[in-house]
Amino acid sequence: MPRSKPSISSKKILVVVLNWGLGHAARSTPLIQRLLEAGHQVVLASDGRAGLLLRQEFPSLDYEELPGYNIRYGSSNMILNIAWQWPKIIAAAFKEHTKVKILAKKHQIDLIISDSRFGCFHPTIKSIFITHQLWIKTPYPLLSFVTNKLNHWLIKQFNECWIPDGTNEQSIAGKLSQPITNVLYRYLGHLSRMQYKDLPPKYPLIALLSGPEPQRTRFEKLILEQAQSMKITMLIIQGKTEGGQEFRKVGNITIIPSLSGSALNETLLSGELILCRAGYSSIMDLFVLQKPAILIPTPGQTEQEHLAERLMKKGWYYSQKQNNFSLEHALEVAREYKGFVTKNESLNGELLDAAIAAIEA
Repeated sequence: MPRSKPSISSKKILVVVLNWGLGHAARSTPLIQRLLEAGHQVVLASDGRAGLLLRQEFPSLDYEELPGYNIRYGSSNMILNIAWQWPKIIAAAFKEHTKVKILAKKHQIDLIISDSRFGCFHPTIKSIFITHQLWIKTPYPLLSFVTNKLNHWLIKQFNECWIPDGTNEQSIAGKLSQPITNVLYRYLGHLSRMQYKDLPPKYPLIALLSGPEPQRTRFEKLILEQAQSMKITMLIIQGKTEGGQEFRKVGNITIIPSLSGSALNETLLSGELILCRAGYSSIMDLFVLQKPAILIPTPGQTEQEHLAERLMKKGWYYSQKQNNFSLEHALEVAREYKGFVTKNESLNGELLDAAIAAIEA
């Protein structure tokens, strides 16, 4: 669809992105691109692998390093994960809040857009928070209540909340992305840097890895062991942005640390079936690519477990849990699930365009 012309009211916008796997950086890419197309100036800030991805995608933009959250899911027990993650998240939020005020002054920022970094708001500069998870699920009602009270309090420090999801039947997150009271919100549709086109198949299976350590590495080892015993031909994209983009072979398996946006797009389109985490951004990419997939939630992430269960019930994607993962069985049944193939306003950019236009209002 035609894009708007550069705005005469160009703003200096600081876009800050959470380093929690690669999903937040990946879904921020189309937003950043649209901001640039609309004539705004963008400064990027993140850390770790997410920061590397942003610098690869936008090498000409100013980039600033933020303190890391260092999120890890070492336990499959959600209670333990939440208990020891929240203090670390809050501490990082205080540090990044101080850093953002310094960056706002340094770059003369007019607007801040934060993808899931709780501390990146400013007392005198309009600040927008991006999240699909306004309601956090845990196995216990009391813990869910306390966690969501804190989550909502943090979100309300911002002027607006932008939700990267579709509405009604086109929603990925369902109840997770429902608005909360007393917060200005806007739906953005399904954000993805991917673009669909019809390509001939090259790989019967592509495994796209992402997410926090050590679970990313554990999942990679599990896939390798089973794929080697089955002697299956496949490609594994490790999601390690620091590892370069050189292919290596392990029997019938091709492995590459990472791929840039356009190369990743072309490669995923050449796969007959995608194996990946049930991460929210990965699912948005699958929507655009119109590919069948096997979703394996990260152990301990109730959000991913909820998404995988929800989308499997809808008949869109097959899912297994990591602790009973069987590649052989997954390959037998996954093709019965055809994925999401409906074109609508959530995919064609109208909602995102409306959000960008509202910045200038």
